[in-house]
Amino acid sequence: MSKEDEIVDLDTKAGLNEVELIARNNQLIDEDRNTFLPRPSNDPHDPLNWPSWIKFCILLQVCLLAALGTLNTAIINPAYGPLSEEFGISKVRASYQTTIVIALNGVGPLIWTPLARVYGRRPIYLFTTLLGFASALGSAYAKNFGQLIGARVFNGLFPAAMSLGPMTIVDLFFYHQRGRAMGLFTVILTTGAHVAPIIGGLVGQYLGWRWTFKLASIMDGVMFLVILFGLPETFYDRDLTNLAQTSQEREVAFSGKTYFRQLFSPPSRPEMKLKASDFVWPTIKMARYPSVIFPALYYAAQYGFASILPAVTVSAIFSEAYGWNTLEIGLAYGGALTVGGVLGEFFAGNVLDWLVKRARHRLNGENPEPEARLAGIWTGAILVPASLLIYGFALQYRVFWFVALFGMGLGVFGLQPIGTTCYTYSIDCYRENGGDVASVFNFFRQAIGMTFAFYVVDLCKKIGYDIAFILFAIWGSLLAFIPIMVLMWKA
Repeated sequence: MSKEDEIVDLDTKAGLNEVELIARNNQLIDEDRNTFLPRPSNDPHDPLNWPSWIKFCILLQVCLLAALGTLNTAIINPAYGPLSEEFGISKVRASYQTTIVIALNGVGPLIWTPLARVYGRRPIYLFTTLLGFASALGSAYAKNFGQLIGARVFNGLFPAAMSLGPMTIVDLFFYHQRGRAMGLFTVILTTGAHVAPIIGGLVGQYLGWRWTFKLASIMDGVMFLVILFGLPETFYDRDLTNLAQTSQEREVAFSGKTYFRQLFSPPSRPEMKLKASDFVWPTIKMARYPSVIFPALYYAAQYGFASILPAVTVSAIFSEAYGWNTLEIGLAYGGALTVGGVLGEFFAGNVLDWLVKRARHRLNGENPEPEARLAGIWTGAILVPASLLIYGFALQYRVFWFVALFGMGLGVFGLQPIGTTCYTYSIDCYRENGGDVASVFNFFRQAIGMTFAFYVVDLCKKIGYDIAFILFAIWGSLLAFIPIMVLMWKA
């Protein structure tokens, strides 16, 4: 009889009912650290050993850095009108400075990920946050559209946390804890883009478009000071010969000395030599794997249609369809996306971790294959195409504005389980290459999203919003979902 069976037998004799037995067995499995991945060490400098509140504070800072990246990108979106008037250009051309930032958001991680792998996460977070501060300030004082484009190029390289965030989560959390952690990261990252138009609309309406960038710069500067003293290095080169065998061995003391060492002593990896091939080739290699490229393409397509598409088109569409000003556009669509995203992630993260815990219980404490998480994708797979049809038909037939906003919010709600599931599944398949996996996701998400601003408004005007959004639903929610179903079937 196994140890678990003996405990269950004793509990049965003690009079525990079936529900209590299941709860007790789940607790035993959750506390059996011999089954944890990765295996924890007995070193206080190992982030897996840090107190939960320290882990949460680090996670929150990384999430806010990622959100600031998307906020820097989108804060100007509701103010395309005043921007275009000052520089004498069309609103569509004014949106191109956002499009460039979206594109470079996908290129930046190809630079930052290999640097973080050699020099640690913390130096990259600090440098890129300073870059965000300076480039946002430069955008605010641009004297012409060319200068604005130049400043926005550097601003697009700022959001290193988009790819380093998943690396940091892998540094801090065990396999069965990453669903909620990745869920929080995903929702805060996307919420940055959703809150941005609310702030940008208000500031742009009353203070002018330049103040949207000034405000972004101020927030970047404040965040730099926060992470300077609050974000320790999370990279840890785990010695496989020094692993904790029992939970008692793992009870290591975490002191202020440990914290400050991680804060001001960069990791030493003399065996790591940075090569030119480290900047692109690892990402290309990860893109060869079906368990990375298929989820990345599916998530990128759905993110582009459900989140980026409204962001880059709402100013032109809603000002024409409903006659809204900068403030009204920002408050309405920013609020719809924020509410939908927060509610969606509250659902998604808990469901993913529940799926893993259920599978672990079924396997008597063994960690399930990453494919166990894929069942969490179905909610988004159904809701996103439905939301696109609602949004497109509402715009085509000038239905009451609430219907269009409801479609936006529903799409972002469905996007959260898709994003969280795809990210955690692919990273769990290749845990040691989490940064490169995140770079693949980030590149395709930004590359696909970048294209919308160039053609979507003109396309919708030529063939109609209803037909265009039917095509978007087919491309993103049917064709891109077929490979995901193959991964489910192969599991």
